[in-house]
Amino acid sequence: MICQECHQRPATLHFTKIINGKKTEIMICEKCAQEKGEKVVEAGGHGFSINNLLAGLLNMESNIQQTKANAFPKTEERRCPHCHRSYKEFVRIGKFGCAECYRTFNEQINPILKRVHSGNTAHIGKIPKRVGGTIYLRKQILDLKDVLKDHIDQEEFEKAAEVRDKIRSLEKRYDAQEGSEEA
Repeated sequence: MICQECHQRPATLHFTKIINGKKTEIMICEKCAQEKGEKVVEAGGHGFSINNLLAGLLNMESNIQQTKANAFPKTEERRCPHCHRSYKEFVRIGKFGCAECYRTFNEQINPILKRVHSGNTAHIGKIPKRVGGTIYLRKQILDLKDVLKDHIDQEEFEKAAEVRDKIRSLEKRYDAQEGSEEA
């Protein structure tokens, strides 16, 4: 496929946009994409950027909040106590100002993270094999403690006892590995 902008180079980027059931596709080369900056302009003259894509995800929730806000008098917008960035600024820019923003806007970003990451809100990542022995055990113990709590809440005491025994076994292995690493 040839780039729809320059009509010379092969298209390497494919963008699909669906608005009100109308599908629009554009295929461009990397050079044309770089020349346009982040902004990709389609044949109709409308454009979007990666930030706009993120903002689109964020605006799903803000449309609901906007409807609620119209029903009540306007209140002061919450801002990060450290960098003073508002949630609206985050949506517009696509970046938080500091690490404190994640805590400040946690209620607003958690549903988005769940939607984007198949229900997960915590980054788990990989554990290095060479030095990850105790880290992996610690993670297993924490996960099993959550399972134990669930079993207790459900009054499944036999299953809870089995999980408790697994936790104790892992804690013994953890203590033994910690002791051998210190020596």
